[in-house]
Amino acid sequence: MPTEEIIVRGVVQGVGFRPFVWRLAQRFGIDGEVSNRGDAVVIAASGEQAALEALVHALTAEAPPLAQVDSVSRELAAPFAGHGFAIAASAPGTVSVGVVADIATCPACLAEMRDPAARRHRYAFTNCTDCGPRFSIVEGLPYDRATTTMRGFAMCSDCRAEYDNPADRRFHAQPIACPACGPRLVLDGDDDPILAAAARLRHGRILAIKGIGGFHIACDATNEASVAELRARKCRPSKPLAVMVRDRAMLEALCEASEAEHAALGRPSAPIVLLRMREDAAIAPSVAPRQNRLGVMLPYTPLHHRLMEAMSRPLVMTSGNRSSEPQIFRDADAFSGLAGIVDDFLTHDRPIARRLDDSVVQVAAGRVQVMRRGRGLAPVPRDLPAGFANAPPVLALGGDLKSAVCLTLGGKALLSHHLGDLEEPATQDEFESAIADHAALFAHEPAAIAVDLHPGYRPSRFGAALAAERGLPMIAVQHHHAHIATAMAEHGWPLDAGKVIGIALDGLGLGEDGLIWGAEILLCDYRTSRRLAHIKPIPLAGGDAASREPWRVLLAHLDAALGPEALPADLFEGFPVATLRAMIARGINAPLASSAGRLFDAVAALLGLAPPQLGFEGEAAMALQAAAEAAPDGQPPYSFATEKAGDLLAIDPAPMWRAACADRMAGLAPALIARRFHEGVADVFAGLALSLAGQHGTRTVALSGGVFQNALLLEAVLRRLEGGGVDILVPEQVPANDGGLAFGQAAVAAARLLPG
Repeated sequence: MPTEEIIVRGVVQGVGFRPFVWRLAQRFGIDGEVSNRGDAVVIAASGEQAALEALVHALTAEAPPLAQVDSVSRELAAPFAGHGFAIAASAPGTVSVGVVADIATCPACLAEMRDPAARRHRYAFTNCTDCGPRFSIVEGLPYDRATTTMRGFAMCSDCRAEYDNPADRRFHAQPIACPACGPRLVLDGDDDPILAAAARLRHGRILAIKGIGGFHIACDATNEASVAELRARKCRPSKPLAVMVRDRAMLEALCEASEAEHAALGRPSAPIVLLRMREDAAIAPSVAPRQNRLGVMLPYTPLHHRLMEAMSRPLVMTSGNRSSEPQIFRDADAFSGLAGIVDDFLTHDRPIARRLDDSVVQVAAGRVQVMRRGRGLAPVPRDLPAGFANAPPVLALGGDLKSAVCLTLGGKALLSHHLGDLEEPATQDEFESAIADHAALFAHEPAAIAVDLHPGYRPSRFGAALAAERGLPMIAVQHHHAHIATAMAEHGWPLDAGKVIGIALDGLGLGEDGLIWGAEILLCDYRTSRRLAHIKPIPLAGGDAASREPWRVLLAHLDAALGPEALPADLFEGFPVATLRAMIARGINAPLASSAGRLFDAVAALLGLAPPQLGFEGEAAMALQAAAEAAPDGQPPYSFATEKAGDLLAIDPAPMWRAACADRMAGLAPALIARRFHEGVADVFAGLALSLAGQHGTRTVALSGGVFQNALLLEAVLRRLEGGGVDILVPEQVPANDGGLAFGQAAVAAARLLPG
């Protein structure tokens, strides 16, 4: 009978692929063996030709739920000597990016831990091939127990029997464990640490809880005193806190959720989902002050399921860190770093290989949008579009905010998990560690380094030093070109498919003319980008301070639109207006910027929705969106003017400012003004994009930039574009904010390295 070597590539490690192949071989009467080879599963199969055809078909059609089969190749091989089918030990080989993300507890394991007759009854580390920790415990490839943080736990005879049995759902489940041999929980010596933790939470205490990718800080989300105390201890005055709920019933008492949002909550990645809060939600006001949305997640580990079953109320479940620092994931760091913030520690003895923040998503315009890519999503790779297969490997380093790095290798791109904002030294250390970790884990040797065009960004400086040290080319990519390339690459826009119109609505990014950009319409392919239109720039008095204090931006906008004599008298009492005007007049630390993010901040300040100094990035814009969503549909948009500025179109917000100030003076509700502003921004950018697409012979429009995380704005822009007969590329699985920037940088750099 013929013998073939069949090679399956993709996400095929840690997903039960080898026992799946073994079961297929039993079904089709095939002899041979299956093994891991670092970058693939390799099958030696001997049998009737019809059986081999059936096997190859089933490899894709019936693949395990967590697998991603990218290719199946086959060729004739030497005859197989012997009978039966075996699962061979993993062999070394070329390493790929096919590592599985951490997966929420599956229904079978959940039922088992709830079964009093099962030996894993109430066990907080129950898992199988279809669920449990993966990326958070992996220290090397191939993915075997010896290369994970579980290697210190010797399997008992019962676990070993399951692990060795190809017919068992725990066959080669590397985190396999039970109460007799696996990790254990600890809380001050309590016999049942979870019940003790629940009792303390109910009494208002604040706990550190060690999970899959790091520590959370938890407290009773209905106890205002506990939440306020957590904020005071953590020095986090206003940024919304995530909440964990036990089940759908508890969720629906807090939030309105569509079926699409329920589906997003129940995904194997178990992300935090942003949901509309009910007006009568029984939750502490300090959980999400001045917001209409709440970040909610379901339990995703056996520990969380047990804890929530012992609670009758939702829990705040926020990152275990001091304000602005990375989430803590090592025990020793937690005991020192969280001292003074938490009252108690619920921890365990399974080491975590790397920090993984919870992923955050929202449902907007009928699609799930990833806003933060972390646990459950990273490091699942993405295919690069057609034309990139032969591109040299690239390391792209992203930007200063919402930092993430991206590796390209063999036609795939691996975008790292969220690393944080690089203003903090601890996050800078995390950034450099993540680069080394990914390079080692995935055996990545870049041929070029991609960075942001801004030479002062920390990743740009690091990339310049790294390129010089290794003798590699460094490719600088304009910030908003990278954003649009991210949307193009995510949706598989081929390398040589031509140009798209890109709408980039963002905070700040250095432009090719040396000025600060942030509200652009671009004409892009991967290699090049041309600016066609932008918001008329205004000076940012105080530079970076203007990003933290929206009143500064409001002053500059109103001076430009109305003139200093026409300013509303009540807006700037107590602020050093004369000083700022002098700075602007003399050009002292007042760079010009065309930023959509700062425009939204300024309108929020006009309506009294922004504090004098922001507590977190996006605070003012989120409050403005919440206000606008309270207004009824059908509000007329404010107008923006457009004028020629050389070869560019300048979008002048002056008519909008005059109308908004007049409405404010007339006593129009802030919600209506906020809604008219959103509709006006959507109107002008969508209209210009359609016009420019026609002029430049393209029928594709790509949207990106952090401002497109505003669901109301995104939906308003899409409504207008969808009537214009264009294809629209919208960020979904790759963040529209700077968390996806490195992916676009990598695509641009790879394209520039290829001929053409």
